[in-house]
Amino acid sequence: MPTETFADLVAAEDVLLFVNAAVTATGQREFRSEAYRQQLSLDFLHEYVRVNYRRVYAASLALDINDHNAVRIVQGLLEYAAEASQEEKRTEGRLIAARLAKLPPQRVYRLFRGLRAAKVNNRRTRAIMRDWLAGRPDPAHDAVKYRAGLKTAVRHAHLRLDAEGQPGGEPGAAPGGELGAFLFRPGKLPRYRHGLLDAWRRAHYEQGAVGELPFTVAEGFAARHGMKREAFLERMVPRMTRLERLRTQGQRGKASPEGLPAGVDPTVMPLTRLALYVLAFDAPARRRHRAELTLALRTAARRAAGPHAGSWGRVAAVLDDSYSSSGSGEKRRRPLAVALACHFLLEALAAPGAYTPLWTSGVRDPLLVRPWGPTPLGLRVLDALEHGPDRLVIVSDGWDNAPPGLAGEVLRVWRTRIDPDRSTAVVHVNPVYDADGFDVRRLSPGVPTAGIRDAEDLPALVEIAHFSEGRTGPAELYAYLDRQVTRFVNDDPSGGPL
Repeated sequence: MPTETFADLVAAEDVLLFVNAAVTATGQREFRSEAYRQQLSLDFLHEYVRVNYRRVYAASLALDINDHNAVRIVQGLLEYAAEASQEEKRTEGRLIAARLAKLPPQRVYRLFRGLRAAKVNNRRTRAIMRDWLAGRPDPAHDAVKYRAGLKTAVRHAHLRLDAEGQPGGEPGAAPGGELGAFLFRPGKLPRYRHGLLDAWRRAHYEQGAVGELPFTVAEGFAARHGMKREAFLERMVPRMTRLERLRTQGQRGKASPEGLPAGVDPTVMPLTRLALYVLAFDAPARRRHRAELTLALRTAARRAAGPHAGSWGRVAAVLDDSYSSSGSGEKRRRPLAVALACHFLLEALAAPGAYTPLWTSGVRDPLLVRPWGPTPLGLRVLDALEHGPDRLVIVSDGWDNAPPGLAGEVLRVWRTRIDPDRSTAVVHVNPVYDADGFDVRRLSPGVPTAGIRDAEDLPALVEIAHFSEGRTGPAELYAYLDRQVTRFVNDDPSGGPL
């Protein structure tokens, strides 16, 4: 086996550093850093990794990074296409197409506007825009809901729309057909054959047509017609997305027969989103709805655990609910929600009856957690290790302050003196990006650390975290990235081994 050079090890560390940032950082304010520091830190990392490790930069699209960084990577790859070889461009094209298919449409349209502003209009960019638009299920819906974005994309890519609104890919004049008239020649046609387009036309003067439009579009027309907010929201519930129902639940006010707001089914929500939803209730409401909220959280956790449920043996968790888990105005209670979601997921992953949760505040009822107090991670790690778990998972922003540094020292002694054979696997997952350190904050050099945004990604992140422990080399890391790229572009849901 060839000896790894110092440069190889540095490259592997750089890759892991970027992956952690791409998972956790969104350029928004965190508890301990302002938005501009987050943005400057991300700007540097993206440029550094794109210039020095372009293949890895593109491969990151196949990992569980957040949408903000996925869009930045796509724009970076397209904007600096001259830096890539033909083979790299082919691989990047497949990765970009696969990633765009998974992004929310509003983010993709924002990306297209960014490409236009940066004057990126090469043939590959136009082909990517054309293919993504051709894959949209209902172009008329996009024309109504994302009118400015669709118009910009069609114009920038020089596309001609056919009679059904699909891009034909032909350069030239303004697009034809009914959808082209809707986008570029509004008011030209007296009516539209497509029901949604005609509903938009009628909504300008007919209040009854408002209820036929997507919720975000209908809001503007409702205000124009002076419709009462409560009656409008009640009428629009069937046309709302799940997130729109959550955002407006307080305004709707009505409860379902089970006690929760009408139109909201917590049992089908993703685990981390559900944890945020639960934390939005005050303590008395959580007590009143304890049974249904707990059932929903455990159902979502079992769904996220999938075939790995019950396979992790004895698991202990140290979960950070200190005051810093309150997050920021842009990420309100996000760190605490990740910890709560991880609690229920680890309960599902552990063997039956073999899970021990330890919250830093000492609270025993996970449904009533709230962000308060210091962060005595060291004491909780000691308590967790006393149970002799097969796995110890620490979910924290890494600011151990009661007393400072105790957790790192406990973990160092445990690894070097008490458990050198590593019979207990220890991993730290951190939901907060540290802009000053260009990484997530670590507790100890001997404990693998990974950034986390959604608890659902925990099993995959545990695998990535072990690369930062130093027991596997760069070759294994790059092989892992190659496997993930192959899985991603072939849309293989298995995700590989854990």
